[in-house]
Amino acid sequence: MSEERIDFVVLGASGFTGQFVVDEVARVIEEEGGNLKMAVAGRSMEKLQKVLSESSQRTGLNLEEKPIIICDVTSEESLAEMSKQAKVVLNCVGPYRFYGEQVVKACIENGAHHLDISGEPQYLERMQLLYSGKAREEDIYVVGACGFDSVPSDMGVAFLTEKFDGDLNSVEFFVTLHPGPDGLSGNITTLESALHGIAHAGELKPLRKTLFPTPLPQSQYKLQPKSAGFNKDIGHWCLNFPGSDRAIVNRSVRFDYEVNQKRPFQVGAYIQLPSFFYMVLTVIFGFIIGLMAKFSIGRSLVLKYPQIFTFGVFKHGGPSKKQIESSGFSITLIGKGWKDKLTDVDSQHDTPPDSKITVRVSGPEAGYVTTPIAMVQCALTLLKEVSKDKMSGGVYTTAALFRGTSLIDRLTKHNLKYEVVTEQGPI
Repeated sequence: MSEERIDFVVLGASGFTGQFVVDEVARVIEEEGGNLKMAVAGRSMEKLQKVLSESSQRTGLNLEEKPIIICDVTSEESLAEMSKQAKVVLNCVGPYRFYGEQVVKACIENGAHHLDISGEPQYLERMQLLYSGKAREEDIYVVGACGFDSVPSDMGVAFLTEKFDGDLNSVEFFVTLHPGPDGLSGNITTLESALHGIAHAGELKPLRKTLFPTPLPQSQYKLQPKSAGFNKDIGHWCLNFPGSDRAIVNRSVRFDYEVNQKRPFQVGAYIQLPSFFYMVLTVIFGFIIGLMAKFSIGRSLVLKYPQIFTFGVFKHGGPSKKQIESSGFSITLIGKGWKDKLTDVDSQHDTPPDSKITVRVSGPEAGYVTTPIAMVQCALTLLKEVSKDKMSGGVYTTAALFRGTSLIDRLTKHNLKYEVVTEQGPI
């Protein structure tokens, strides 16, 4: 990869999330001594100039002379020209179902690593199916879900496995969003991605059958997940978490089994709610969105009037500055297994799990503070610590690629905290 290339190219820099990624890249370059280079990319020179100007004001850094690359994701030629100039492309253009594959393809063909912040399992798993072999041949790393989906949970599970001494049977994690006084809000692109994910959920089963033809060994001590109910381990009402996190972690588990010969374990993902009343409201909300997502006219109505259909959770223009600054998240992860370790990863324990550990990941607002931090630290770790001598190119989850690196330490220094809540002990 040419030394003249730009270290970080933020594609979609003028988008709602992209602008925050630009801020974070600029801050990290300053922290790293100013020796790294950045550029912004997108369709509009005027909008990109505005992003650099506004980012300069927010960060206190002079960014207005940073390179601007005009790039349209519908143009193979412009994507190729952008990719030839980059070491790492930080792709912030969604929904990735529509705009992701062409960027991945261009990066692989033109020598740039590719990171995105997608939370769309169909897109992520399709990229692994179609491009992992080609990326390996070209020594290019393609890493999806480098934002709140799913760095806290994926690296959180990796953190838990390192702290657990023995064989894990299951890891369940419980996501809690902590709103400030003005509540929570999300940008319309996130909602659009979710709607299309629901509408095309039927794609996942055949896709996974092709991608993962061989089932993993199954424990006889099965998780008993509930779609809704009171969870005694966590002491709260919970619902199945609809994000991509469980799918991402399962891919990491499979990678560890197939490549690193580590014992697989079961994964459960939930959203933690403050009361039975909130659980009921969330179920109603999910039912409405799920129903509307099945029809094109329904999706159009939700995207046209998001504040009505989502009770103000999503809106055009995204959350306010005050909402972003006052919100946060935490994820509690509970691992259960056996303190004794079997030598054969395919053999099974014949007694119930006897050991338990609890860890937690916490941080600032999920979508527009945590996501840029996670994405940029993944990109920096990729540049500084990952090489073909340690790991061949390919399409990876964050835990598959970054386990054993300093990523968790880097995230902790940037206000994403990984900690053991309860040391390993008897269940």
